[in-house]
Amino acid sequence: MHLTIYRTPVFKQILYAVSVVGLKLTGWRIVGTPPKEKKYVLVAAPHTSNWDFPVLLAMACVLGFEIYWMGKKSLFPKPLAPLMHWLGGISIDRDKAHNRVELTIDAYNSRENLKIVIPPAGTRTASKNWKTGFYHIAVGANVPLGLGFLDFAKKEGGFLGTFYPTGDIEKDLPLIQKYYEGIKGKNDN
Repeated sequence: MHLTIYRTPVFKQILYAVSVVGLKLTGWRIVGTPPKEKKYVLVAAPHTSNWDFPVLLAMACVLGFEIYWMGKKSLFPKPLAPLMHWLGGISIDRDKAHNRVELTIDAYNSRENLKIVIPPAGTRTASKNWKTGFYHIAVGANVPLGLGFLDFAKKEGGFLGTFYPTGDIEKDLPLIQKYYEGIKGKNDN
């Protein structure tokens, strides 16, 4: 992976301080405990607003860990692409048929430490219909799911727990979704 915000000397400390102050001033609290494993898929649900990103980034900085996130190619226009990559972004071209699951599994298998944020809804629209790529990546890479959340109603974010997928998606997916009952995204109806 390339140089990111989390590895930039001096800026890392400045961003930590800004994140602590910013979260405190806006009333956000971090709750829960991240997985102990060095590698996991960070489930980001619900994902209903562009405001999810700065809150998530601030929380990651306060917790002191490096996260990567996937975004549609249009979020990476030429003048902004280096900045988006520096912020941990991985560009996804939704128009091309790539095997993103296999490529992401390969990324996990080639690194000792990796956390990729994946919103299972695959969109910022409030949705109960989750895409399953996040689950297949975790199973294929043999890594757990960090059940991350942002609850805009309570101004809380963090971790609901760690889920170790069994490979039986029909059984596991309802169990995972149950953790998120009652959590409100910014634009939930």
